[in-house]
Amino acid sequence: MSDNFHRNGPRRVGQVKEVTSLANPIIKDIKLLTDKKHREEAGAFLAEGLKLVIDALELGWTIRTLVYAKAAKAKPLVEQVAAKTVADGGLVLEVSEKVLSSITRRDNPQMVVGIFEQRWARLSDLKPQADQTFVALDRVRDPGNLGTIIRTADAAGASAVLLVGESTDPFSLETVRATMGSIFAMPVIRCSSEEFLSWQKGAGVSVVATHLAGAVDYRTADYTRKPVVLLMGNEQSGLPDSLARAADRTVKIPQQGRADSLNLAVATAVMLFEARRHLLTLEDKL
Repeated sequence: MSDNFHRNGPRRVGQVKEVTSLANPIIKDIKLLTDKKHREEAGAFLAEGLKLVIDALELGWTIRTLVYAKAAKAKPLVEQVAAKTVADGGLVLEVSEKVLSSITRRDNPQMVVGIFEQRWARLSDLKPQADQTFVALDRVRDPGNLGTIIRTADAAGASAVLLVGESTDPFSLETVRATMGSIFAMPVIRCSSEEFLSWQKGAGVSVVATHLAGAVDYRTADYTRKPVVLLMGNEQSGLPDSLARAADRTVKIPQQGRADSLNLAVATAVMLFEARRHLLTLEDKL
């Protein structure tokens, strides 16, 4: 990968370029960001859609490159985002729809793509407070599940999503799509099982875990006395005994019917909205 997207190297900044060739080296660099290894090397990721780009900028994320289709050039909001990107020292690319399709791997791509610096929160910085809820996911594998959980955590008012063990990349194109922009609003933390268990001991939290051995109805657990961590297991194998034993409470979601399990994202949503039921109202947002 060239210097355009490297975390610490020089890059072309404050420029506007027109690109029509798929062989352009900058486009090749951008397309490499669909691979996890190159995302990690560059410390960057792709986000599709004008609304997502605007939301990210409003939340203080750093945009490295803005790519938009020629057809979107005259739109006032696109012009404003392009001007801000250049003013902040970023690169703006005006491209053909063919080039945009090759970047997003879609036949009908969004007209705008932003390339942002990755942002990871740190477990050591978490100081749980009353009425806060956290989601901890053990070795989540499916990008769609993770993206949906990040979006749901945002909607329910959770404070962070913890990725425990080897998990899918929250900055993959598929995951970012599934978050519908919540990747920019929800702190994401990665840690090992050992780091999570060590943090748990001194964090003053109540860990409620879903587990096959859980005999308690999830609706009977107390989610009000301490900050709550909802600990959810891997899609295939569930929660390992080492994590389940460390939980303050293991619970089950009652089911009726022939299905023997719930999708991870659905189960997490059920748990989240129950855990925060005493905090959620239908009052209009300010």
